[in-house]
Amino acid sequence: MAKIAFILLCHKDPDAIIKQAQSLTAAGDCMAIHFDARAPQADYQKIRDALAEDPNVTFARRRVKCGWGEWSLVQATLNALAAACEAFPRATHFYMLSGDCMAIKSAQHAHEFLDAREADYIESFDFFKSDWIKTGWKEERLIYRHMFNERTQKRRFYAMFEAQKRLRLTRRIPADLEVMIGSQWWCLRRRTVEAIQSFIAGRPDVMRFFRSTWIPDETFFQTLVRHLVPEREIDSRTLTFLMFSDYGMPVTFYNDHYDLLLAQDFLFARKISPDAQDLRRRLGVLYATEGAQFRVSDEGRSLYRFLTDKGRIGRRFAPRFWETESSLGRERELLIVVSKKWHVAKRLIGHIRDKTTLPCVDYLFNEESCPLPDLGGVQSTMDKRHRHRRALMRMLFDYFGEERMVVCIDPGSLDLIEDFCRDRAVTRLLQLDCQFSDAFLAGHATRIGLAGERTSEAAMARLIPTIRNDIEHESDQLRDANLPGHLHLREQDPFEAQVRALVQFLSVAPETARAIASDEQLFCD
Repeated sequence: MAKIAFILLCHKDPDAIIKQAQSLTAAGDCMAIHFDARAPQADYQKIRDALAEDPNVTFARRRVKCGWGEWSLVQATLNALAAACEAFPRATHFYMLSGDCMAIKSAQHAHEFLDAREADYIESFDFFKSDWIKTGWKEERLIYRHMFNERTQKRRFYAMFEAQKRLRLTRRIPADLEVMIGSQWWCLRRRTVEAIQSFIAGRPDVMRFFRSTWIPDETFFQTLVRHLVPEREIDSRTLTFLMFSDYGMPVTFYNDHYDLLLAQDFLFARKISPDAQDLRRRLGVLYATEGAQFRVSDEGRSLYRFLTDKGRIGRRFAPRFWETESSLGRERELLIVVSKKWHVAKRLIGHIRDKTTLPCVDYLFNEESCPLPDLGGVQSTMDKRHRHRRALMRMLFDYFGEERMVVCIDPGSLDLIEDFCRDRAVTRLLQLDCQFSDAFLAGHATRIGLAGERTSEAAMARLIPTIRNDIEHESDQLRDANLPGHLHLREQDPFEAQVRALVQFLSVAPETARAIASDEQLFCD
């Protein structure tokens, strides 16, 4: 059966470190601790005194001063690994943790998971071909020597870089290595760790190379594992659930994230807020729990993207940038149907298409598969449709040979709607105010990727209020925008009120509006 030796790198909060060690070793696992040499000696001594009688805890023999992006983080890890290998000869797996990590599964579940497959769990992607590095330096991390800390010695760091660049003092990567990259939070088998220790003892050239690379904790173990272990025995993933914001900052978890964390397909999570005392207490108890069952839905990252992609205007991280183009034309009328229930809007414009001569287009800015004529390629991708939206609309007017046109747009595309409504063309907006059942919202969550077949009823129950509030927020934003020609067609309105809304929106006779609105199934799910 698996026995885990946790490799804990930490630098603060000795009380939390003590609790973390006691919680993880209570279930029979063990831990090697490296406490940053920059931290106060009193804090380190407090940890040692509190855990002195625990045979399942050991400490790195030599503490180093750690700095972000430096080799020191790798050296601290190697020191803790050496201590763990010596102190715990029965450990089968070595799992990297920080002081901000906590278990989100029980020890029983973790051991069964590791026993189920003979593999190392470490992100290991091709350094040059993958897109793991989103922005900033790539090959510069490797081909130049970095001897100073970018955060604490910024002037020296960049001066040395510029000097090497100017003098063309690049270096070669060791010829037999294929550099890989990935998260520093890994779980390796004992034989893999021992193979790494043997390799570095006989390859001083590799050690010299990595000691002066930048951010080596993302490349050192990732490269050596791929070099030493058959690919079939590597699962290129981390077992620690972590997310980053658009700014590259780690997402922090709080008390109300307990159920969300347990539903993720990971064994640990970081970062747990130091202020989330209730969450820390519950997770601390969880690891030693026996017989616990976990229903994994794994919607955490998609839910986070759903909530944060809303942007920075109000809730949007950053305003979208649209290319500005000339007007659609003063003589033209653009009639926009807005509805979160796409099938209702499509049903309505289907009746408009049947009862009038108006050209109607579905959700062309929201649905890639919306049928459009060939307009020279501007319609070919969603990105092009948004970027050249006014040109696209002008071309559609020209294609249909009409001065009036109906389109559907999702209410979440407020910036798009506002842009069209403030054009010099005549623009009217018909918002379909529908009722949203829990069943519809559950289906909507599945359609947009927030939920899947494995999503539990409990997870879905958490998602539904979030989605309902988001839809209401979009409706409020649309109303608060005070757009000209904004009309409503409400599901609960009497038939004649719906007819009047259609008469105003379409500028048609009441008889035509009645024929369009006469479908009793219009608002049905």
